[in-house]
Amino acid sequence: MPRRDAVSRRDLIDSARGSGRRVVAITAPAGYGKSTMLGEWGAIEDRVVAWATIDRFDDHPAGLLSVLASATAHVSASGMRLVPEMRGTGAAALARSAPLLAQSWGAATAPFTLFVDDLHFASSADCHDALEIVLAGVPEGSQVVIASRHDSEFLARMRAAGAVFDVTQEDLKLDVEGARAVFRAAGVGVTDDVAASAVERCEGWPTGVFLCALSASDGVRTEIVGDDRLVADYLYRECLAGLASEAQDFLRQTAILEQLSGPLCDAVRQANDSQQMLRLLDSLNLFLIPLDRRRRWFRYHALFRDFLIGELGRVSPGMIPELHIRAADWFESHDAPRRAVEHLLAADERGRAQLLIARLAMPVHQAGEVEVVSRWLTQLGERSILTLPPLAALAAWLHVLDGKSPSSERWAAALDRVELTRARPDVRIEFESSRDLLRATMCIDGPQRMLEEAEPALAKLPEWSVWRTVAHNVVGVARLLLGDTRAGHHALTQSSESAMRMGNSSALVLSEADLAILAADRGKLRSAGDHIESALQTIDVNRMDEYAAAALAFGAAARIAALNRNSERATRLLARGMRARVHCTHVIPWLAVRARLQMAITYQTLGDKTAAQLLLNEIDALLHRRPLLGILVDQVDSFRTTLARTTARGETFPLTPAELRLLPYLQTHLTAAEIADRLFISKNTVSSHLASTYRKLGATTRSTAVERALEIGLLGE
Repeated sequence: MPRRDAVSRRDLIDSARGSGRRVVAITAPAGYGKSTMLGEWGAIEDRVVAWATIDRFDDHPAGLLSVLASATAHVSASGMRLVPEMRGTGAAALARSAPLLAQSWGAATAPFTLFVDDLHFASSADCHDALEIVLAGVPEGSQVVIASRHDSEFLARMRAAGAVFDVTQEDLKLDVEGARAVFRAAGVGVTDDVAASAVERCEGWPTGVFLCALSASDGVRTEIVGDDRLVADYLYRECLAGLASEAQDFLRQTAILEQLSGPLCDAVRQANDSQQMLRLLDSLNLFLIPLDRRRRWFRYHALFRDFLIGELGRVSPGMIPELHIRAADWFESHDAPRRAVEHLLAADERGRAQLLIARLAMPVHQAGEVEVVSRWLTQLGERSILTLPPLAALAAWLHVLDGKSPSSERWAAALDRVELTRARPDVRIEFESSRDLLRATMCIDGPQRMLEEAEPALAKLPEWSVWRTVAHNVVGVARLLLGDTRAGHHALTQSSESAMRMGNSSALVLSEADLAILAADRGKLRSAGDHIESALQTIDVNRMDEYAAAALAFGAAARIAALNRNSERATRLLARGMRARVHCTHVIPWLAVRARLQMAITYQTLGDKTAAQLLLNEIDALLHRRPLLGILVDQVDSFRTTLARTTARGETFPLTPAELRLLPYLQTHLTAAEIADRLFISKNTVSSHLASTYRKLGATTRSTAVERALEIGLLGE
């Protein structure tokens, strides 16, 4: 069979390398040799080389940025430590992870070339925005080479800035000379007329010409064009029909897999010869692409896999769910439960998928991959989720922790529809307790009702329950809001100890932050420092900067730093807290108010009356929606009086939550209208926020606004 890399793209590669553009975009449909061109380029590259292959599981900023950071970990001194920093969702990833990676690339110790294959799998707007930001960090002399089936809006914006060298479908079409090379590789003599005819009939499509050469090598005169049906017919006749039935079955049955290995294929096929089959198919050049140097893992060429999946559906449609279930079994037994979830969902095996998602949802969410959890829950559907009490409780909690309204209230109300008559007693107790704790956390009816819902839940939960940590925390907060400091301290201490045992990072941050505040209120700054360092370390280890719980910890840490007369540290912590406060909404009102109050007190201590007043205004808006917050209302009023008597020694103009949500998009080339679409607001509102943001940052252009935001810690670190 002919080699598919018989046609060199050296001229295109040389032109792209010599262009000086930091981005090379190779854009063409499947079968145009994009991956082959990347391979040829990589073989001749004399700069530091990095490779990244995107798959459909990377279609969210945290996933995409993690792949890119891992691929380029060796190009700069900070590369390795950045890999676990690639967390966050949507604008949060744009605000922190993307600029960090861009800065790392900009500090590369030597020119590098990063090859990114199959970018079309990361098609979301959030991914494209993140990619635009990191590409801006590619230093002079380095290049990022992107292969994708589809063009992207962010590339159009970068083209306007002269940053992109394009290789298109037209550039990759074969001419007569290229067709002759393909036929020669097949061992077939061909005249110029025949080669020209093949090019004309296939419209220069390399895979079509390749198929023509395969046909001619077998002495068959078949006219192949880029029509899916004819390609499928040819692939069947030339790639399947000539194989033994065992090999045919192997190809069809393993087509459900994104990647293939011998053991995985054995599990799916219920056989023990898959490694040998892979070697055979690899030797036959049957559109099998190795993914590692040891040739243990492979994937099918996209066109060939699509054909095989169609064949499987035609020949053995009833097998498809079972094959996915076998794949899920293998992935689950090999500690890859997320891959197992994908196959269970593909098999419509909702029962097992529910159980697995219930186990994975919170850890994946805490890893910053909110989109992954959201996609899983969407695929399951609300009705299916509500049939499994533990999963229903988790879904509701995740919405509340994200601080989004009205979805939080809707999910909290949906818990009343969960059917418990057939649930085991322990499952019923866990669910009812988590439901009551959720309502208590939202504190809609005040701290007394909050305590009345939380304490019975705590009393019912067994010692081993993961919800006991949450229950202790909610009881502690309720006690504090009711003015019972001693009981609140006791419950929060229990929550902290339980959180450490159970690995509940959010509860640990909240408990330790509250304990630090209590110590600071009593003037015990050493104890306060110990507690807050525990909270900050937890945030850093678990990359929780963008979580609502972090806002309280940053506010408390800034206040303690100011009390210790470390104004520089206080200022940096305030920047992190002000950014995290975006996620503190009325959904968890006591958290939103307490976090802002700690930051406002710190600004007042530093003499910045303007910033303190802005936070006080936000607190007033929160109290207007949730006025029943016990003595926290009195604490706010007391601070209001103190602030009125304060003489300003300097002032800043902090960005509002709305302005902070807009800020990350200033790193892109998105227009005001496009930013409005991202944020679901009007263009006029965006224009108003832009003007205010520029004024507060002392900037007149996007670039200077971004530079100032990076300098003061509102972007990046």
